[in-house]
Amino acid sequence: MNEVKVLELRNPHSVIAVLQNRPSDVIRLELVGDGGGAAWRQARELAEQLGISIGHRDRSSQLTDRRQGSIGCVHARAPIDLNELIEKTDESGLWLALDSVQDPQNVGAIFRVAAFFGVRGVLMGRDRTAPITSTVYDVASGGVEEVPFSFETNLYRALDRVRDAGIWVLGSSEHAKRDIYSVPLDRAWMLVVGNEERGIRPRNRQICDDLARVT
Repeated sequence: MNEVKVLELRNPHSVIAVLQNRPSDVIRLELVGDGGGAAWRQARELAEQLGISIGHRDRSSQLTDRRQGSIGCVHARAPIDLNELIEKTDESGLWLALDSVQDPQNVGAIFRVAAFFGVRGVLMGRDRTAPITSTVYDVASGGVEEVPFSFETNLYRALDRVRDAGIWVLGSSEHAKRDIYSVPLDRAWMLVVGNEERGIRPRNRQICDDLARVT
């Protein structure tokens, strides 16, 4: 059985999202003073209501402690199986697939935007995409709690399964002839986002039903 990873979150909004969605996975809060701002005070109040341990850290230790500021220690959210990610397919909806997106800041930003726009799930390649780290959680500012995600070793095969489930696969490419705004909305789509420098790998691009520029 895989050991559950423990993360140290520094964005209070990320901590609040875990408190609201997975309170049993919050281990403790470690606060400097009253936490530092309204959001940390809200996190503290939620933790107190839920009976979660709250510790206090000496401000003077911040000069020598690399973990500066208040933190929330939480268990990482578990990925789900691909079948579960796409099982509620209907006539419309949007999923994302990340093909070798390696900067955790970018992965976090993608989750934040995905949560805002109601994306129904994120599919990631296990061996080439940045793992879901504390940085991803903090940049996502709660987005990781709102959008389910799945890791697959072979992204090509996973995209093939997505197509079999009735979801159209749309590759993003700056060289595509059409832009994203011309894509029909009368069907379910999985938008594939490629590597920061090289884009979508050629084999994964070939399985896409269509390509579009995302501008």
